[in-house]
Amino acid sequence: MPDPVAVNSMFSRIARRYDIANHLLSGCMDFGWRRKLVAAVKRSAPRDILDLATGSGDVAFALGNKLPSTVPITGMDFCQPMLDEAEIKKRQSRRFDNVTFRQGDGLALPLPDACMDAVTISFGLRNMSDRHKALTEMHRVLRPRGRLFVLEFSQPSRWFRPLYFFYLRHVLPLIAGGITGDRAAYVYLNETIEQFPGREALATEIRAAGFTSVTARGLTLGSVALHEAQK
Repeated sequence: MPDPVAVNSMFSRIARRYDIANHLLSGCMDFGWRRKLVAAVKRSAPRDILDLATGSGDVAFALGNKLPSTVPITGMDFCQPMLDEAEIKKRQSRRFDNVTFRQGDGLALPLPDACMDAVTISFGLRNMSDRHKALTEMHRVLRPRGRLFVLEFSQPSRWFRPLYFFYLRHVLPLIAGGITGDRAAYVYLNETIEQFPGREALATEIRAAGFTSVTARGLTLGSVALHEAQK
């Protein structure tokens, strides 16, 4: 499992160039993935939302764009430089009064039990040093019948795997290193993607944390998956 100190240091180093790297490396498909997540959250009509591992706030802002302004959205991350980037974007937008950011550890959320209707986490679960504990914490802060939404890299269709892993191992670190000046960070990210469980295995882990009604939808030839679950 990832070392939290090393993960925090890595994201601190790449925070300022993180967004542009994500857009370029995904071929801007990250916008479409977020739209699908936001649509799923909107259907559940939550009263309040925790966006965990919010990073620079892209998901929190996307939620703020599509949900009523009366729905409070809390973006939480343990990496302060990433949160600083989120705050800059919020100030520049002069919008999103219902979106707030705060520091917090996904393995020990600084929130009371049963305080949220929805928890979202996008491309952050694989960076948790203890996935079961992180999922258990998400379960704890959800109200009964609250919803969990996990958008994460997954294991692609078998025929697509050789091309996909060639890109991850050889092309992605080279491009990302040029954009961020930190090639090693994207070698790490490539390794976490390769080692992360597929849709069915992750669904089993989500159930083991106490969730029910777990569904998983593959996106972009299975390279990304959107999991939904209920407390």
